[in-house]
Amino acid sequence: MATVLSVSGSPSPTSRTARLLRDLDARLTAQGHDVVPLDARTLPADALLHADFSHPAIVEAISLFTRADGVVIGTPVYKAAYSGLLKSLLDLLPQYALTGKTVLPLATGGTTAHVLAIDYALRPVLSSMGPAHITPGWFVLDKDITVGDDGTLTVAPGSAEALGQVTDQFSAALGGRTTLVAAAG
Repeated sequence: MATVLSVSGSPSPTSRTARLLRDLDARLTAQGHDVVPLDARTLPADALLHADFSHPAIVEAISLFTRADGVVIGTPVYKAAYSGLLKSLLDLLPQYALTGKTVLPLATGGTTAHVLAIDYALRPVLSSMGPAHITPGWFVLDKDITVGDDGTLTVAPGSAEALGQVTDQFSAALGGRTTLVAAAG
C-alpha cells in the first residue's frame, strides 16, 4: 500500500493532537499503509528557527516528506491558526514538497470558534505546496479527546465517527482498503 507521513505540529510532549494522530496511524496501518510518525517538536529548535537546511534532522524530515505517498498534518489551533512549530517546519520544506501527494489536514482546539482554521489558515499553505489532492479535514474539540491514566485515548463518539470517515476517505484516496478491513483486524 501507500507510505503515509503522519506529522504532529504540536509543541507539547503530552499533546492530545499527537495522541489523536497516533490513534489514526493505527487505523491507517490496519488498512494496509506503512505509517511513519513525525513529531515536529522532536526536531532541533535551533535548526528550525535558523532555517538550517543542512542540519541532519532537517534533511531527514525533508526526506520523509519526499518518500511519502500521503501526508497527515495535525496541529493544535493557537490564535485562530495552526501552530508556529508547524509553520517553521513547513517553511523549511521545498516549495512543492507535497507534489503528487494526498494530504489530510486535522486540527484540535478549545472552541468551535477555531473550526475554520483548517480551511482558512492551513489548507491554503498546503495547497501552495502542490498536492495532488487535499481530502476533507476535521477539527476536534479538546474536550472530545481524553487520555486515561493508562494512556488510553478516548474520542467522543461524534468526533470519533467523523474522524473515522475522513481517515477512510484519505485511505481510499491513497488506494487503501476500507474500514471493514480495520474492523476485521
